[in-house]
Amino acid sequence: MIRVALVVPGLLLCLSAGTAQIDTSRERTRVLAAADRYMKDAPVTVTAAHSPRSAGGPHDYFSEGDYWWPDPQNPNGPYIQKDGLSNPGNFNDHRRALMRLSVQMPALVAAYTLTKDPKYAGQAARHVRAWFISRATRMNPSLRYAQAIHGRVTGRGTGIIDTIHLVEVVRALEQLEGARGWSHDDDAEVQRWFADYLEWLTTDQYGKDERDATNNHATCWVMQVAAFARYTGNEPVMRDCRTRFKTVLLQQMAPDGSFPRELARTKPYGYSLFNLEAMAAICQILSTPEDDLWTFELPDGRGMRKAMAYMAPFIRNKASWPKPPDVMYDANWPMRQASLLFAGVALKEPSYLDLWSSLPADSDVEEVVRNFFIRQPLLWFD
Repeated sequence: MIRVALVVPGLLLCLSAGTAQIDTSRERTRVLAAADRYMKDAPVTVTAAHSPRSAGGPHDYFSEGDYWWPDPQNPNGPYIQKDGLSNPGNFNDHRRALMRLSVQMPALVAAYTLTKDPKYAGQAARHVRAWFISRATRMNPSLRYAQAIHGRVTGRGTGIIDTIHLVEVVRALEQLEGARGWSHDDDAEVQRWFADYLEWLTTDQYGKDERDATNNHATCWVMQVAAFARYTGNEPVMRDCRTRFKTVLLQQMAPDGSFPRELARTKPYGYSLFNLEAMAAICQILSTPEDDLWTFELPDGRGMRKAMAYMAPFIRNKASWPKPPDVMYDANWPMRQASLLFAGVALKEPSYLDLWSSLPADSDVEEVVRNFFIRQPLLWFD
């Protein structure tokens, strides 16, 4: 029996059977290079841009539904839907700002974790204060105007999926605690922001609508609520999320481990990967030795082991994918799916680690970043 150990901050992988080749030196170089690039970036929050189509104020996040377009038969009328086709004319400044934050923060905090150089923590703290503390630039902790549709609605519960990028941010925040230049008062203020947002997500009708969706939107609601509850120490909400994972989310999985609602989309490959990433993130956030969501199974065998077994062959060999190509960005998938790394460790599957290591670690394609993509997974291991 061969034993393999991979050491990174906060992570010791000891796997029995097989081999897993992960170049930790390359990973360190990649993290530090990204963090050094982001050292030059000034914070940019929602207050830096405003759309005349927004019904909210300068501190309110605003976005427009991706797949909604002007009607050629009625150019001045309500928009019409084209599933899977993103409208480049929509207002996306706030969404792009969130995406940037979700890339900058993990890179900077990962670099701090690796080096203990306070310059990285200090730059991360600048962004956090601008987004969640400064009265001049902070974002309001609600999402009433996300994914609006011109001529139809000023916002939707569907728009809650836009803040999936904050999951990476709170994972980074957990590692920032105790860093030079990041005070207890700073941390308490930011935790208050996320506690307020968590309250809104779990009580507002928009949040309830998203919670009760039957596709990746419900998965992403649980992922966000779980992450924000963990960061703010809300154990009752975390318990509720574990229960929802078992009794609701796994019910949306087919017996073969696929996600039928995602397969029915015009981008079935990307959406299947997207939902799997969010499911894996939930397991990573919520699993405990006493309640391991990675190994939990329904009586018919549905669970994360089966979901990974279904999708991994199509990540390894995309040519075997049985569905039509995605209508947009098909060539950019798969990426380095964090589900492979997390499952490789949790389920003791070295082949998943080998596959994760072989995939591209980065991409400039906006759609890849727009969907949930964990770029610095070392922050996800305690």
